[in-house]
Amino acid sequence: MRILISNDDGYFAPGILALAQALEGLGEITVIAPERDRSGASNSLTLDRPLSVRRAAGGFLYINGTPTDCVHVAVTGLLEHKPDLVVSGINDGANMGDDTIYSGTVAAAMEGFLLGIPAFAFSLVGKGHAHLESAARVARDMVARHVASPLSGPFLLNVNIPNAPYETLGAPLVTRLGKRHAAEPVIVAKNPRGDTVYWIGPAGAARDAGPGTDFHATAAGRVSVTPLRIDLTGVEQLDDVAAWVRHAPRP
Repeated sequence: MRILISNDDGYFAPGILALAQALEGLGEITVIAPERDRSGASNSLTLDRPLSVRRAAGGFLYINGTPTDCVHVAVTGLLEHKPDLVVSGINDGANMGDDTIYSGTVAAAMEGFLLGIPAFAFSLVGKGHAHLESAARVARDMVARHVASPLSGPFLLNVNIPNAPYETLGAPLVTRLGKRHAAEPVIVAKNPRGDTVYWIGPAGAARDAGPGTDFHATAAGRVSVTPLRIDLTGVEQLDDVAAWVRHAPRP
């Protein structure tokens, strides 16, 4: 089993070190991560310049690009053999509901999935690493389960782990993505030169957080496991749009 590990917090982040250590013994591990924090990078690829790959003192490889760059470069040219599994995380903070659209953690795993490789994205709910060891144990449990009894075909599982002791976590729940309210307004400030600058505001509160959602599961102290897909087609609108195209007057 060849396991490729990446993240969006950077190769130096405590979460990726804990993840790599937790997965030791489950396969041949390679770590390739961004050289700096690229949270919120989503699925962006760097196409306007070449990328460099360097090795850190601890042996991890790092790239001056995005999480998606890391997995793409690794799978399509850097590694001698295609990985059997891509694992991303452990992110410092949740990636639930609408957050998955922006998440670099999910994007790294998604790139593996797009390239035909099963993938996990692991996130620790709540900022701070008080129970990072607990999240690492959950990640090992999940990957070990896959090694022993693989799911059929490529998959992309988004796993959010409450920031709590391992012994207090109930059995994982399979969930759907919840939804948030719109983001809070941007924060307007002045930089030292007197220029007006804008900070992106915080994410809104959960709007759809009922039973069955990732928000509900983690609030109840349960690990949330959400299978994701990539097809963005608005299937329910196909007939309406087709009728609109057929009957709309020409401009």
